[in-house]
Amino acid sequence: MMPLYINFNGEVVPADSKVFAADNRAFRYGDGLFESMRMMKGHLKFPDLHADRLQRGMKALKIDGYSQTDAWFLKNKAEELAIRNKVKHARLRLTVFRDSEGLYAPTQNKMSYCLELQPMDEPRYFLNEKGLIMDVFTDLPKPSNYLSNIKTCNSLIYVMASIYKAQNNLDDVFLLNQNGYLCEASSSNIFIWYQNHLYTPALSEGCVEGVMRKVIIDIAKKSNIPVTEAQINPEILYEADEVFLTNAVRGIQSVMGYGVKRYFNRLSKGLMDELNKL
Repeated sequence: MMPLYINFNGEVVPADSKVFAADNRAFRYGDGLFESMRMMKGHLKFPDLHADRLQRGMKALKIDGYSQTDAWFLKNKAEELAIRNKVKHARLRLTVFRDSEGLYAPTQNKMSYCLELQPMDEPRYFLNEKGLIMDVFTDLPKPSNYLSNIKTCNSLIYVMASIYKAQNNLDDVFLLNQNGYLCEASSSNIFIWYQNHLYTPALSEGCVEGVMRKVIIDIAKKSNIPVTEAQINPEILYEADEVFLTNAVRGIQSVMGYGVKRYFNRLSKGLMDELNKL
């Protein structure tokens, strides 16, 4: 089922409406950011975490109006759009961009937004039945700077990684940062279970500050699972007992193999059970 409506700057319009002009800054310069979110049973999951990340990202990009994009705003707009599209379970993408004229230098920092919805069937998170087969994408390292943790509209690294994934018949790929350390996957954060300790790349390594990443770290700590945010050499993938990915839409996805290495998925199953209890 294709969505029938989107929300463009507070107005619910048909999804095929022509809402952007050629001088749109998100189109021209990637001048914006976005949130990928999950709705289950008509309710937006983790709206407070999404709002916090969105507002901090808008501040970093110096886009005005961040105070209005709070948790109430996200829940209200998401639920309104779901009702209009007659769905209860969905993936949502909120794109916020700078609405301004100008070349690289904008003439103002006004906010505009577009909220899109993609219906889903699942009323909960499900662990993938078949584990992912992955490799390391080395063609384009991700730089580490204060924009690296934000989900900006400049996503060419992920586009090229996804093309590499498709060309090599992989389910996903690991991305490295500019120093050659593990950063993230093509659309997810990475977790590694090694010697009874859970590791994930630190934010200083350039990974996106994922909402589900934070949720899983919190669940692990409450479950007395030792977890460390660290600088991680990709060589650990040959020694790890378990590897899994996280994002706000899919929850947790277990990795089955990297090269000839094969992993278990016991920890990810337990964490997924705890996630669904939330």
